[in-house]
Amino acid sequence: MRQVLGPGVKCGGVLSAPSGNFSSPNFPRLYPYNTECSWLIVVAEGSSVLLTFHAFDLEYHDTCGFDFLEIYNGASGDPGNLLGRFCGRVPPPPFSSSWHVMSVVFHSDKHVASRGFSAGYQKDVCGGVLTGLSGVLVSPEYPNNYPNNVECHWVIRAAGPATVKLVFADFQVEGSEQCMYDYVAVLGGPGPARGHHYCGSARPPTLVSLGHELQVVFKSDFNIGGRGFKAYYFSGECQEVYTAVRGNFSSPQYPSSYPNNIRCHWTIRLPPGYRVKVFFLDLELEEPNSLTRTCDFDHLAAFDGDSEEAPLLGNWCGHHLPPPVTSSHNQLLIMLHTDRSTTRRGFSVAYIGVVPMNVSCSRTDFQILISAQALAPLERTKVYLGSRSCAAQEMGSNFRIQARFDTCGTESQRRNNTSVIVSMLYIDFSAGGQEDIHEYEVRCEPRRKEASVHLLSGSHWLGPYAATAEHLQEAPPRDEAEALEGPVAMVAQDTSDIVFLGLCILAGVLMVIAIVVLMLL
Repeated sequence: MRQVLGPGVKCGGVLSAPSGNFSSPNFPRLYPYNTECSWLIVVAEGSSVLLTFHAFDLEYHDTCGFDFLEIYNGASGDPGNLLGRFCGRVPPPPFSSSWHVMSVVFHSDKHVASRGFSAGYQKDVCGGVLTGLSGVLVSPEYPNNYPNNVECHWVIRAAGPATVKLVFADFQVEGSEQCMYDYVAVLGGPGPARGHHYCGSARPPTLVSLGHELQVVFKSDFNIGGRGFKAYYFSGECQEVYTAVRGNFSSPQYPSSYPNNIRCHWTIRLPPGYRVKVFFLDLELEEPNSLTRTCDFDHLAAFDGDSEEAPLLGNWCGHHLPPPVTSSHNQLLIMLHTDRSTTRRGFSVAYIGVVPMNVSCSRTDFQILISAQALAPLERTKVYLGSRSCAAQEMGSNFRIQARFDTCGTESQRRNNTSVIVSMLYIDFSAGGQEDIHEYEVRCEPRRKEASVHLLSGSHWLGPYAATAEHLQEAPPRDEAEALEGPVAMVAQDTSDIVFLGLCILAGVLMVIAIVVLMLL
């Protein structure tokens, strides 16, 4: 513990009792100049710490740059654990740690002294102010039954204009009509008018605050209990929802080291019909377990949906870049979990929205197949090649476009000394008077009969994937592939080759007939 004091003055240390009190040197008299004290509060593993202040009077400064008190959710050496810095005469609010360690640092400079502060702490009490990037809320004595006659109030506060997300992992509270007895109330702002009450055994939905603060109240009556609840909260740069068709994001504080003991969620939610394709531009996390070679410590995971209950697409740690991953629908969740030691640079990813399609070409025409279900509820006229007069046709469960190279705005170009046929595919997602038309370039090399499709956008932000990331043609899913094995699949055959072969066979037959006739004469 840091102790920089004048002669005979002691402060700081490790506080390991279940509860206790501590104060600034000389309290309630003036604290000394040039003092720095650090208290490390450590309670039983699996418990949390509630810190409250009985008195508070430090030299005031608008940024608390002279004398100040700092509170950390964990060790004080990690800036990512800082819950707040305080000075003046307004005491800090109660703070709850998200695990069993909390640190308090007191600093005074060489000018102006005040009375200082007096504080107390307790383990395993419910309620308090939570300002970390992420953390856990549990009912008292969870996972054992909660006690009767309990009332807990938590305030989860995000930094700046960010929002707070609350996800319930477990929930079992006495059920009743209108939740009159035991309940959990979640308030998105001041006053109960914006709140929701939950009870019973059904987990509440994922909740997002209206502003930068979310209040959680747990109340039990005089009889009948349950296991209680466990919930994760995410705030600030540790939880975001992305709805743009392309974007990128990174771990907190990237490229500096990410904080310890966080759990972060980034959700990509695109319009129906899209799939989400994620590219990993940088990855440096704690290495895997040396014995099991599994990611038991810090790790990054991707889920094929909007929650951790969705199918897992991958789980990574260390520094080897994973390959791109693609969702099966229009949502994908990225989750970062870090433990209590060892941090690294973190990660950076980019994503792009993909409309799955099957594109082929012959020497004379394009064939394009898109699952109608993937683009629901779009009508076929919203998908067209070159112009609206070349709209898709419905064939079974697919939208189909077949167009000759001399129609639908196609043109011949030379690229990399190769002759290619190019056209524009449009998918119109416009709704509510707002235009939203996405453009894809469809290409064909007639000599090789190879087709490709590219989303029209700059790709410089995709780093090592910039040259290839926007090649968006994908094999259709299994159920779509089965549908394509029927009559629709015939669209993709090269009919020009079949006609040519037929003409050759016919010419050969006619030649044989002519020879036979001549011999008979």
